[in-house]
Amino acid sequence: MSESCGHDCNHCSSNCAERKTKNDFLEKPHDLSRIKKVIGIVSGKGGVGKTLVTSLLASEMRRQGFRIGILDGDITGPSIPKSFGISMKAGSNEMGILPVQSKSGIEIMSINLLLENETDPVVWRGPIIAGTVKQFWTEVIWTDIDYLFIDMPPGTGDVPLTIFQSIPVDGIIVVTSPQELVSMIVSKAVKMAEMMAIPILGLVENMSYYQCPDCGEKHQVFGNSHLEEISAIHHIPILGKLPINPQISEACDEGTIEEIPDPWLAKAVDTLKEMM
Repeated sequence: MSESCGHDCNHCSSNCAERKTKNDFLEKPHDLSRIKKVIGIVSGKGGVGKTLVTSLLASEMRRQGFRIGILDGDITGPSIPKSFGISMKAGSNEMGILPVQSKSGIEIMSINLLLENETDPVVWRGPIIAGTVKQFWTEVIWTDIDYLFIDMPPGTGDVPLTIFQSIPVDGIIVVTSPQELVSMIVSKAVKMAEMMAIPILGLVENMSYYQCPDCGEKHQVFGNSHLEEISAIHHIPILGKLPINPQISEACDEGTIEEIPDPWLAKAVDTLKEMM
């Protein structure tokens, strides 16, 4: 190994004994798991609707007959079980951990399904959090899944890096909102995925507009969208724009997100179906 080694083997031509390729870091799923495609839902910062997009996409793909799983990778802010109205705990046997099924049959694994109380905080350091997400991949028995959605934590820290290195992600969808500041941060997430050679399937904008129920006019509550600019700069397609809709918020609070028909992410659904 060179004294100046930066441990970045993907950008080094030296053929030393310590050399590692990207695949050296990949973890195998549980022996009993059967997973066809892994889709990461990412964002540059929190609060833009990453979990909402995960929930809506998973529900719509399930309605279309696909076998779906959701790995909740947001360990310190898990909200997937709440959106799906799940209160029971995950089970286990001598073989491994068993995910909980939603009303429509979506397999879900989240740290909240293991905690005694769902409001208990997870006060762990980064490496432990990242290791937990990895365990959700290696120790959970995902029975027969067409699409496993990973609801990733925001940003470009330990957990997203661990997921990109340890799990064979087939593609990611980047979630943003109209504010210019958020758009700038989204570019960081896009560039991280590019650095890690993870395919970027497209962009989804949440809270894009509010449509008046009386006149039908659309109002851009958070200002003009910058989604087209990001799309043009990075050559990434736009897969959908979600409106500000009180019915969606109520469904998340009441645990009935599976009952919300989703016409806004039709292009995202078509893109996922083309991967099979």
